[in-house]
Amino acid sequence: MSLFKLPDLPYDYAALEPYIDSTTMNIHHTKHHATYVNNLNKVIDGASGSSLKGLSLAAIQANITTLPADIQTPVVNSGGGHYNHAMFWTLMGKVGECNSAPVGSIKGKIDADFGSFDEMKATFNKAAAGRFGSGWAWLSVGSDGKLFISSTKNQENPLMAGVVDQLGTPVLGLDVWEHAYYLKYQKQKPEYIAAFWNVVNWDQVAVNYDAAL
Repeated sequence: MSLFKLPDLPYDYAALEPYIDSTTMNIHHTKHHATYVNNLNKVIDGASGSSLKGLSLAAIQANITTLPADIQTPVVNSGGGHYNHAMFWTLMGKVGECNSAPVGSIKGKIDADFGSFDEMKATFNKAAAGRFGSGWAWLSVGSDGKLFISSTKNQENPLMAGVVDQLGTPVLGLDVWEHAYYLKYQKQKPEYIAAFWNVVNWDQVAVNYDAAL
């Protein structure tokens, strides 16, 4: 079975300065994300790894509870970590090189489901800031086609049926683990969350939304 690989970033480590510093990006990608990939591959190489055969990374997220019990938690942690970070990198871009506000069909959907972009951001910020400990904040498409905002602990994500309370297809996510921001923002998580909006790649979010329909 093919093993997973650490993806290259679509920009250099300094591209998101001054909002996310290059040192954090380097460590986050080459150390934290790489560890999730390596640990997922260890599961695949292990005794129960054959149960993952033929599954895409997204399909692994959706089928956690069908896996052998002994690998469910490692797959949530490492498979989720790989999926979440691989998506996260694509959701950001250098200022001036991508749209900094919603575009395409998701623009109208945000207005329809939240009232305005500002209202959506306020709800997202609250979910991100309110996540106790480690986790993520998400904007997702539900089975009813509506956008919703949620937060998940550790490396869980909205694809994980039987693991999270609210299922959907994520189109935007923010890592609120301390390793994602501590070097620059220390305990000022709300400042990191606010800074994130300066580097969101709305072109990619629009693609994700259209693909989720």
